Amino acid sequence: MPSVVKINVLTVPAEQREVLEKRFASRAGAVEGSDGFEWFELLRPVEGTDQYLVYTRWRSEEDFQAWMEGPMKAAHQGGGQGGPGGEGGERPKPAASASTLWSFEVVQQAGPKN
Repeated sequence: MPSVVKINVLTVPAEQREVLEKRFASRAGAVEGSDGFEWFELLRPVEGTDQYLVYTRWRSEEDFQAWMEGPMKAAHQGGGQGGPGGEGGERPKPAASASTLWSFEVVQQAGPKN
């Protein structure tokens, strides 16, 4: 069964780039322990676009969906706890102004020759 790749396309205004990157850095390890997780990369645009790509690879669609419904959902809801201001604190404003999820199956792959 081929791995699945999910690419979240995030439109990020220039003034929010640092915020986005810091948020991803602070969540290091949040996905790595998930069952079926294979790879993660945050790709910063170099020129011609304001879209970041969040690349993840999973053993199966089911593994991705389990992560989306469990750990990812909890993380984005703040785990049911109040924000920095305690109970009922406001969630930080999203760094991205838009988000699109692309899905792919891996049909061929290669690595460097030894």
